[in-house]
Amino acid sequence: MRKSNIVIAFFVGLTMLSGCSALNNMVKLAATQQVDVVPNPLELHGDSVKVDMSVVLPAKMLPQKYVYNLTTYYKSGENDVEVGTMVFDATDFPDSKTTTSRKSDTYSFLYNPAASQGVLEVKGVAADQNGKTKEAPRMEVAKGIITTSQLVEDEFYSAYAFSGYNDQEELVPTNVDFFFDQGSSVLRSSETRSEKGKEFAAFIADKNVTKTVTITGTHSPEGTETINSGLSEARAKAIEKYYRSQMRKYDYKDMADSINFILKPVVEDWTAFKDALSAYEGVSDAQKSEILKVVNGAGVFEDKEKALQKLDSYKAIFKDIYPGLRAAKTEVLTVKDKKTNAEIAVLAKQVSEGTASADTLSSAELLFAGTLTPSLTEKEAIYKAATKKDGSWESHNNLGAVYLEMAAAAEGAERTSNVEMAITQLEIAANKNNTAEVLANMATAYALQGDKAQAYDAVVAGLEKSPSSDHASGMNAVKGSLEIKNGEYDAAFESLKTAKESTSVAFNRGLALLLNKDYENAVTGFGNAAEQDAEFAKAYYASAVASARLKNDADMLASLKTAIEKDPELKEKALNDLEFSNYAAQVAEALN
Repeated sequence: MRKSNIVIAFFVGLTMLSGCSALNNMVKLAATQQVDVVPNPLELHGDSVKVDMSVVLPAKMLPQKYVYNLTTYYKSGENDVEVGTMVFDATDFPDSKTTTSRKSDTYSFLYNPAASQGVLEVKGVAADQNGKTKEAPRMEVAKGIITTSQLVEDEFYSAYAFSGYNDQEELVPTNVDFFFDQGSSVLRSSETRSEKGKEFAAFIADKNVTKTVTITGTHSPEGTETINSGLSEARAKAIEKYYRSQMRKYDYKDMADSINFILKPVVEDWTAFKDALSAYEGVSDAQKSEILKVVNGAGVFEDKEKALQKLDSYKAIFKDIYPGLRAAKTEVLTVKDKKTNAEIAVLAKQVSEGTASADTLSSAELLFAGTLTPSLTEKEAIYKAATKKDGSWESHNNLGAVYLEMAAAAEGAERTSNVEMAITQLEIAANKNNTAEVLANMATAYALQGDKAQAYDAVVAGLEKSPSSDHASGMNAVKGSLEIKNGEYDAAFESLKTAKESTSVAFNRGLALLLNKDYENAVTGFGNAAEQDAEFAKAYYASAVASARLKNDADMLASLKTAIEKDPELKEKALNDLEFSNYAAQVAEALN
């Protein structure tokens, strides 16, 4: 019995020694494992760092019934973030004794701004079937994080709603028709003394600023070509003569010379007749078809008139339709009376200060006044007055847009306060009419708060409402900036192609190309930004990054030097930027 126990103990000890030997061998061979990381150095895209890792274990490292766990960590100072674990189970690699064991995986971890200067490490742990383990030393496999994507320029767009007021010259048409007897071009006193005639005379007496007087003379179908041609022109001239006599009566003097009279004799044209026939109820549909068959048929004007005279319906159309065709139709285009922009600006200031009634200006004029001053404080006062005057969505939206501009120019608590005031106004506007302008402004408000997700949703919703081209270009600038921050570089480039051109838009377009690995076009894009603002240091810096990726040493160093000349604070960034890790000595020498 005692001999048997000794034998058992011997075999147990031998097994344990064998297990320890296998674990030791696995850890020893771990030193020769191959770990490839792409990209290396790591890169920030969106909010996270993505790691593509491929691992090759040497032959004989993975004995049957053993497991090898390779855990990845991102270490920066005292911070140690576990990224993921790759498990090599010998049962999945039956030929591991004679061949290498390969495995790939993709990991990602959230970016911590305080941990960009770190390293990616792996730690292997060998384990047997009984749970006994042995750790291999940590191995560095990649350097810390490239943060070029954070060079993106913030875009904030304040979308002001159209006031509804047009300060350009507007022409107002005034129309009056005078009618003549059959075959006559004499303007009857019954026409000039009628209600319409008196109103027209009063209109001329007012001496409105007049651009053109267009008189279209017409005739009814009866009569020869010679008579019809003369009648149309004579009727138009009769109205011109009457109009000029009224100008003399009301002492137009030099004003008369600036008025352009346009006479349009319409001869042997059936258009007016057919329009009148369509609305006429004095004949049946069948008779109308019969009439139109003649009018639209072959033959000259006089032949058609003679054919109409043979129809049973002729007396009715001669009595009811023809008189309306013996006319001179007059259209007078006068300049709409408006306040000057200077007058509107002064009155708006008085309204906003409470020294003038809100009714001094129309709602449209008051909203328009906000566009006449560059002062955000004055704009705020004007749009506040507009919200009190009518509470329209436009007034609340525009007041919110002012607060957004104030917020974009401020920092800290002041920015926070202005954004909150903007959101309050925009929510009121949205409840009245959730337009593209309101959504564009909400997108900017969220962006200023750092809420990229809500900002993006709002700007997309706004663009779906078919905004004006000006608003769409401003909104696409915001959208493109957000898409770069989200790591969506193709989409960002497409958005920025239609964005309102500016230095920041040109730069972001170049950055989207750079991050999408289109380095040569990225250099061109940064050059466009520098052309728009020669002092924009970041454009030269980003161009240096693109040149470094192209392995163009000379251009890289030249661009870096220019960037640091424009902004000396970029020197420290360049010396520590992993984008230039392959040129560290050259960069240090050139910049020191």
